Amino acid sequence: MASESDHPMPQRVVRQLRRMRAFYAVAASGWAALAAWEGWMQPGSRPMWLSVLFLVVFTGLLTMTSRWLQGRRPAEAGEVRTMSPARHTGGGPWFRTTAAGRAAER
Repeated sequence: MASESDHPMPQRVVRQLRRMRAFYAVAASGWAALAAWEGWMQPGSRPMWLSVLFLVVFTGLLTMTSRWLQGRRPAEAGEVRTMSPARHTGGGPWFRTTAAGRAAER
């Protein structure tokens, strides 16, 4: 029986997660800079602690997203991953949505 990590993930989901990871990285660095600035100007103030809180939140989101994507990397060159055979052979509904699929049906 295959584990959950063996299932292929749609490329669209991976791209979106990579975009979110980049956003979280920028947000975490921005909150780190703001927390450092507030800590320098007003140590122990409410804005400083709020900046630290947002820094922790975005760092956690960045860490979770990075670890999740790392666990779903494509197989290395030596590894072999197989998928179960397609149930719809010969042009299922997914095949008709492309221009090549529509042309092949004619």
